[in-house]
Amino acid sequence: MGVRALGRRHAQAGMSIIEVMIVVAIIGLIASVVMPSVRQYTVRAKVSEAVLALSNCRAAVTDLYQNGDSLPGVDNWGCEVERPSRFIERIRTTNEGIVRLTLGNEIQDLRVALHDITLTPLNSVGNPMREEDLGTPPRRFRCGAPGDGTDVKADYLPSTCRGI
Repeated sequence: MGVRALGRRHAQAGMSIIEVMIVVAIIGLIASVVMPSVRQYTVRAKVSEAVLALSNCRAAVTDLYQNGDSLPGVDNWGCEVERPSRFIERIRTTNEGIVRLTLGNEIQDLRVALHDITLTPLNSVGNPMREEDLGTPPRRFRCGAPGDGTDVKADYLPSTCRGI
């Protein structure tokens, strides 16, 4: 091995400061594009977990409309609760059985914290159930409709709960 070969071997060892700066800039650019999406998916996952808690009320409302002889009244449907999970502040019901879930602060995102998601029982023609509908089960439930009181943006709701 000559002196010339030794010199070439050491000339290419390591990265220059410019190359390191380029790599850091590329990583920063990728992170700035990806992070908002990751945050939105995280919020949507927390909201989806909270929406699962509505299934107890769905069953209670269905049972009372199908088998009851009168509406039980505001917050008397048997599924109302305070702080049932980490992401839920409370679950309330209206006289007609519309369920209102209030998200808690533990979601740690002010775009959805302390906002409401509603679940509305609908009759055979697609209108909200009323006392006249007693004796028949709800045909379906509408979740997340702004007209029913939901004030969470559809972007943060699960696809099954976007007011349709």
